[in-house]
Amino acid sequence: MQRYFYQGPSPSLRSLRMEGDDFHHMANVMRMKPGERIVLVFADGREGVYEISEIKRGYAEVAFVQWIEKNRELPVRVTIASAMLKGDRWEWLIQKGTELGAGSFIPVVTERTVVKLEEKKIPQKIRRWEKIAKEAAEQSERNRIPAVEKPRSFHALVEMSRAFDHRLAAYEEEGRKGESENLLKLFRSVKPSDSLLVLTGPEGGFSKREIETLTEQNFFICGIGPRILRAETAPLYILSNISFYFELMMR
Repeated sequence: MQRYFYQGPSPSLRSLRMEGDDFHHMANVMRMKPGERIVLVFADGREGVYEISEIKRGYAEVAFVQWIEKNRELPVRVTIASAMLKGDRWEWLIQKGTELGAGSFIPVVTERTVVKLEEKKIPQKIRRWEKIAKEAAEQSERNRIPAVEKPRSFHALVEMSRAFDHRLAAYEEEGRKGESENLLKLFRSVKPSDSLLVLTGPEGGFSKREIETLTEQNFFICGIGPRILRAETAPLYILSNISFYFELMMR
């Protein structure tokens, strides 16, 4: 069944009205008819099956059928803080990171970040990123849409990192040296529902000064294998390992 995220909390009403982009997709892209069923996902993460009762000009009426009791979210609340990436790589990271369970994304401007966004263009960019996250969350049957935040400087990111239960930074030099224990050591200290900040660098990597700052701020500085990954691949590698450890190994 096609899924849509419905704005607002789980309703007490037995029928709802679908409008806007979701109605357009339902009526004009999927060409749905009365009697067909969809899944609506609400802001609190609950899912309900609804049946289309009427399709009018500009909206559709849908009637409640039943709740779905299933949670597809990672047991750990993961925020991906990645240095801004060139071309469409940041959008690709949002799409794939959403599929892998990331709870939110923060673009970061580091010393070696090449991409520079004009301040006036940031709201438009964020709207596009949010749309990508929403569509990826629907496709991957998530219970929630990841948040996409405005770009932050490296030092602003370090300041806000104190609000997280756990913090890690992937550093290619650790991989070159053969470091292979810190990622697993961190996972063993994380409890379900804890918050975890994952910080990854730009194409040129973190500077020595940035790594010193992260170490002083008690980030786990982790190698992520002997191969050097692209900037957009590193967060996905870590998300995949989080899923394997907390959703498969811990069953």
